[in-house]
Amino acid sequence: MNPPPTAAILIAMISCVASLATGGLHPVIIVPGSGGNQLEGRLTEDYKTHSPFCRRWRKEEEENGGWFRLWFDPSVLLGPFTKCFAERMTLRYDPVLDDYRNAPGVVTRVRNFGSTESLLYLDPNLKHITTYMAPLVDSLEQIGYVDGQTLFGAPYDWRYGLAAPGHPSKVGSKFLEDLKSLIEDASHSNGGKPVILLSHSLGGLFTHQLLIRNPPVWRQKYIKHFVALSAPWGGTVQEMLTFASGYTLDVPLVNPLLVRDEQRSSESNLWLLPAPWLFDHEKMLVVTPGGSYSRNNISNFLRDIGFSQGVGPYETRILPMVRNLTAPEVNVTCVVGSGVRTAETLFYGEKGFDQQPEILYGDGDGTVNMASLAAVESWWGGVEDQSLKMIKLDGVSHTSVLKDDVAVGKVVDEIVAINSQLLGMVSI
Repeated sequence: MNPPPTAAILIAMISCVASLATGGLHPVIIVPGSGGNQLEGRLTEDYKTHSPFCRRWRKEEEENGGWFRLWFDPSVLLGPFTKCFAERMTLRYDPVLDDYRNAPGVVTRVRNFGSTESLLYLDPNLKHITTYMAPLVDSLEQIGYVDGQTLFGAPYDWRYGLAAPGHPSKVGSKFLEDLKSLIEDASHSNGGKPVILLSHSLGGLFTHQLLIRNPPVWRQKYIKHFVALSAPWGGTVQEMLTFASGYTLDVPLVNPLLVRDEQRSSESNLWLLPAPWLFDHEKMLVVTPGGSYSRNNISNFLRDIGFSQGVGPYETRILPMVRNLTAPEVNVTCVVGSGVRTAETLFYGEKGFDQQPEILYGDGDGTVNMASLAAVESWWGGVEDQSLKMIKLDGVSHTSVLKDDVAVGKVVDEIVAINSQLLGMVSI
């Protein structure tokens, strides 16, 4: 067990919090995970629907120029509207353009870029059940951070992902450009102080790509530290369940088959499939009466579940990007949950992929396998100019790292330590 901080270190940490009066805090930018910020939609005349339910015109739309909250909308809990939701959220891969786009007639936007507002709750009218970043943001504000001044949010359309060099990824690449500009602006408006990047889940993969796609001189100037919460560095077995049978994200009453095609269409979901360099190459991740699938035959898995149209983008856009987890050469702290039952092998019976599988569980945070959460330990552990710290929290799940009092306290302690230049001296 690590010894508690000394009195001198505690005094220094308190003095770091008090440094707000002298403008001493490094700005923090929060990059959320998949589904971790509000998303708005608008329907045009090109929108074609299977049902009159999907053409409804609501008061919210009338008051906002046709815009409505696409995510999270509580009407998704009702069967007919679940189909509408899936229809509007579905992406289309255009093999000619080699890129993804929205369904015809659906326009989407992310509001309040630069603020944490759309990260706090997925539906501000249902705060209690759609809380996301609010507890963490509140805790950061208690130590002196101010939204829009020293604390910033980077919401994005998390359905879209990124692609390997040589392949267009219009939406994802635009987000990286916007995030880079936000980092530079946050630094400039705070006396040139480099920025602390704080990500959750998929946001960690975007942040990592931003770092390795920019030169070392830029990173050295603008990045103080990268704190990654629950990052799925090598994908998850859970994602194979999502592709095979659909996954409701624990939203009650929703039939997973109604959202399966929409989830398969997501560019970022392809990115979250188990990476070929992770897991034991002999370990079967999915087992069926007709065959089994390991990390090495994901393409066959996609074909056999009836999603052959995903094989091309997966092999050409995703695989080359994830094959090498390049060290970002900035200070990194990973905060991960452990000891939570996490899907390790999926067993499908004679009824096939239209049924939910039997599951063999292993270690992880309930969503991401421990092998993926801790992958950077082996990849970056001995890399020169790469500082890496792992904080493992027993019993903390993938999303409770943002809400659990102990977990949030650990994250805030880390931010305080980074600000006070005591990182590495304080055992957490």
